[in-house]
Amino acid sequence: MNSKLLFLLPLFVLFTVNLNAQSLRLKIENESKKPVANASISSNNKIIGTTNLSGEASILNAEIENNTILISAPDFQSLSYIFTDLEEQNTVTIVLNKETQLDEVVITAGRKQENINTIPSSITIMSRKEIEQQSSINSNLSSILGNVIPGLGTATNKATNSGQTLRGRQVLVLLDGIPQSTPLMNGARDIRTIDANAIERIEVIKGATSIYGNGSGGGIINYITKKSPLNNSFQGVTTVGTTFNPLHSKETFGYRVSQFFNGRKDKFSYVLGGSYDATGLQRDAKGVALGQTDGLSNSYQANTFAKLGYDFTENTSLNLLYNFYGSTQEAKYISQAGVYGQAPTIGVRGTEPGKKAGTPYNHNFMLTFSKNNLFETTQLDVSAYLNSFQSMNRYVASASGWYGPGQTMINSDKKGIRINLNTPFTIASLPSEITYGIDVLNDVTFQDLVDGRVYIPKMNMVNIAPYAQLKMDVLENLIFKGGIRYENATVRVKDYNTLATGEGNVGSIFVEGGKIPYNATMFNAGLRFNKYEVFNPFVSFSQAFAINELGRILRRADENTIESLETDPIITNNYEAGFSSKFYNFNLTAAYYISTSKLGANLVDVGGYLVAQREPEKVHGYEITLDYRFSNKLNVGGSYSYVEGKAEFDDGSKVYLNGSRIAPPKATGFVTYKPTSDWNLQLSWVNTGCRDRFELNSSGRYNNSEGPISTVNLVNFAGSYSFNENWSLNLGVENLLNNYYYPTVSQYRALPAEYVLGSGMTTTLNLRYKF
Repeated sequence: MNSKLLFLLPLFVLFTVNLNAQSLRLKIENESKKPVANASISSNNKIIGTTNLSGEASILNAEIENNTILISAPDFQSLSYIFTDLEEQNTVTIVLNKETQLDEVVITAGRKQENINTIPSSITIMSRKEIEQQSSINSNLSSILGNVIPGLGTATNKATNSGQTLRGRQVLVLLDGIPQSTPLMNGARDIRTIDANAIERIEVIKGATSIYGNGSGGGIINYITKKSPLNNSFQGVTTVGTTFNPLHSKETFGYRVSQFFNGRKDKFSYVLGGSYDATGLQRDAKGVALGQTDGLSNSYQANTFAKLGYDFTENTSLNLLYNFYGSTQEAKYISQAGVYGQAPTIGVRGTEPGKKAGTPYNHNFMLTFSKNNLFETTQLDVSAYLNSFQSMNRYVASASGWYGPGQTMINSDKKGIRINLNTPFTIASLPSEITYGIDVLNDVTFQDLVDGRVYIPKMNMVNIAPYAQLKMDVLENLIFKGGIRYENATVRVKDYNTLATGEGNVGSIFVEGGKIPYNATMFNAGLRFNKYEVFNPFVSFSQAFAINELGRILRRADENTIESLETDPIITNNYEAGFSSKFYNFNLTAAYYISTSKLGANLVDVGGYLVAQREPEKVHGYEITLDYRFSNKLNVGGSYSYVEGKAEFDDGSKVYLNGSRIAPPKATGFVTYKPTSDWNLQLSWVNTGCRDRFELNSSGRYNNSEGPISTVNLVNFAGSYSFNENWSLNLGVENLLNNYYYPTVSQYRALPAEYVLGSGMTTTLNLRYKF
């Protein structure tokens, strides 16, 4: 071969290799044009590059499949980027948005992902960061939500969430859409049904809505569980911590352990984890052990979580979810009753008789099949779920509802299927879409005493509910949303005897069972104008359906047949107007609402029994939230919510709804400061105002749940420090000023046994490792 050709051959080969291995330089920035380091770049679930400290990465064109890459980075929203002409590009700059902007997307309101600015409803979303911050103060979800969500009653400092209504009405709690509440007989343990570490975000839809069925007169709280990564990887979070009263520490130490893994391997994805949280003795601001009535002292909560997914294609997937939650009290102290209005009920050494109170178990299982390209653009989601739940009430030596000592438990087993479709289309050049489907639910709920006596017979409900929801751009930036849902429910109850109220079966009544049919058509309609960020208004009307507290009616039956009892459902009408506003670094939301129902469910004290008051009700109120970001380091904000409600009798007279329904005004405030990228500090304040609506009864006492409420102010602190990308330390202090106070539930209940003080200063310290 010619010597010149031999000399040129290596250059030719090198030139050919370089052509086949052409590379592309990516520069990843945030909105402030600062580099984003450690961003992973993947294509077809395979990582092909990672950005350096300058936010740059070099990737080979040959590794980019279908001209598409996915960029993922901690604290940023993942972005799918499509190259239009890959061969002609040498350097590409891509901007990532902060993860907080994910709050703009909500799933619960329309059973599909949609932007919050297109929904004519009041919505509050807690991001993963906010949940972590609040759970470093108190891991109890009742406290987390009560301290943050406008319109929701503050936490009770108990294992139950009695009195934590939303806008004065019952709230429906969901876990990825699986109902946790027991509206047939409210056990008031539905908010605490999952550990905060298993939650990705919390969506709160306020006001009556029938989109998920029975029991949402005040709105919906939906826990959206953790999700797996979008590209091939293996990640994990380990948390260990302790909780104690730093001023009166004896016996107050508790601990917390949590481990979660999530990952993806090609088409298979998973999230696996669990947590265990043990609470020590709780003491008041003076160091006295708190009364133990439904308390959290010496209690535990355990959670096991698994979510598995398989993507058959990019448009077809199958997901399996299982969650177990349990929380009971291992009481080492018992209550020594105080005097309402004078001296608190305190804890003294002793053993609580009966079985452990709390939630012995709550099992959730769901299988979901999704196909995004059914009939071209139609999205299909089919879910089958199971929920098995038990609530164990505390042992009582005597009760007004039955003769002798006893301990009751509420059991609820739900099975359901949801078929949901969404089809986009165009009408006269107007972008539109329709969401439609059917819900089938079987809910079996009953309440027994542990000795075998039947307190509330089995209520076997079958509910079949078709629905349709239309969304349409009526004009440019004017969005109409309206829908209809038909509730077709039947509750079957077998023959039963009410419990005796005296010796020798005195007071027991035989009740002939039967079927109770419920049929109702729910409507909703709303408009939102979202052209301007500075003023984004909405108006809406929505209805909700509830077979509320049917169990209470059955157990207090004074007629011999089911047909003779007043068991009509509650139809709630919610009228609302509000707006959101964004102006530079200032954010403001406001809403005013009126909620009416022809039948009520206010529980009133009649001769020592809590009986449902069925008179018409009207609830109204307003909510305001605002925040201002002075800089990337300093952010301040707060909220104010007010609610009031009355029931109206046939003679035209009106009475206020009591404290179990209507919470006092609530104000919140916070200051968040980030002196450096490693530090995050927040000081928060929660204020519950006064409410005094009722007079003393003929015995010189307040009726149950009609006690006056005095103002309570609490200050909390949350701080975190990141040693590096993997290790961080979190410090939370609840009741930072060590206030000596009675929670609102202790005040309005007006019962000596429940006149319990709130916890004194409590410190939580958590060490977290991410990989």
